[in-house]
Amino acid sequence: MDFEKVRTIVKDIEKNQPKIDRVLFVGCGASMADLYPGYYFISHESENLLTSIHTANEFNYDTPKGIGEHTVVITASLGGTTPESVAATKKARELGAHVVSLSNSEESPIIKETQYKIIHGFHKNYAEKVEKMSYCLALAIEIVKEFEGYDYYDEAVKAFDGMPDLIENAVKSVGPAAKEFAEKYKDEKTIYVLSSGATFGAAYSTASFLFMEMQWIAAPTINTGEYFHGPFELTETDAPYLLFMNDGSTRHLDARALTFMQRFDAKITNIDAKDYGLNEIASENVIDYFNPMILTGVMRVYAEELAIARKHPLTKRRYMWKLTY
Repeated sequence: MDFEKVRTIVKDIEKNQPKIDRVLFVGCGASMADLYPGYYFISHESENLLTSIHTANEFNYDTPKGIGEHTVVITASLGGTTPESVAATKKARELGAHVVSLSNSEESPIIKETQYKIIHGFHKNYAEKVEKMSYCLALAIEIVKEFEGYDYYDEAVKAFDGMPDLIENAVKSVGPAAKEFAEKYKDEKTIYVLSSGATFGAAYSTASFLFMEMQWIAAPTINTGEYFHGPFELTETDAPYLLFMNDGSTRHLDARALTFMQRFDAKITNIDAKDYGLNEIASENVIDYFNPMILTGVMRVYAEELAIARKHPLTKRRYMWKLTY
């Protein structure tokens, strides 16, 4: 990840507009989920900035008021062709916001519509698959640091530096566990996906895209903080759950849910950030925001093994790319 690119963009925004009071994150599908850690960071660390996250077409048709020269809008699309996200990028610029867009494609429509561009990797390795998410978090951290100060900035930069190797080392070790998961869940019609904190976006992405879109498995997403406020009534013997357990402030929420599921002999797979040494690169002051990267990297291997066990490639679709909708 090119952190200097992020610094340059944010410094240029500040040069043109020294007062920013709002940061919006806009995207669709997995790209919207990749924006979530950045949104979560600002909502928890900034004392002055308003922030919100929006699915692109809701932004287009029910645009929040107050967007203008004091607003930063961050949009994302992997291939850069998602029509709703391209339209949102264009609308944000028309409203006078400072717009930063992330895509894997330099020549994509979203990049042509934006003011500031970040081209991220995706295909080379597992670490690259979380670059979009990492860049979004980096932008959020840089914005807070530049416009109001952030005491743990250097600790965050250290965590970014260590993340690629942490992911690549982790995925080398998870093959047996991923195969076990695939055999255990290959015939399930529903898998409940749980997490909390900055990782809730990764849970949503796993459920909606790796499971529902790519495997046609129904997958409700549940915040572990909400699990005991309704959803836990469906917990019973062999009910299928996937839990992303965080290392940090919200770990208690995840552990409480895990304990209850174990009590009733549910079918549980727990992917735990502690197992992969996240605390070796991320201090306790910043670790909350880096859980989604390591957990997303590891989950990709689990999804690939599930696709093999189900004889259903991750690229297989029923409607996407085939119908007009």
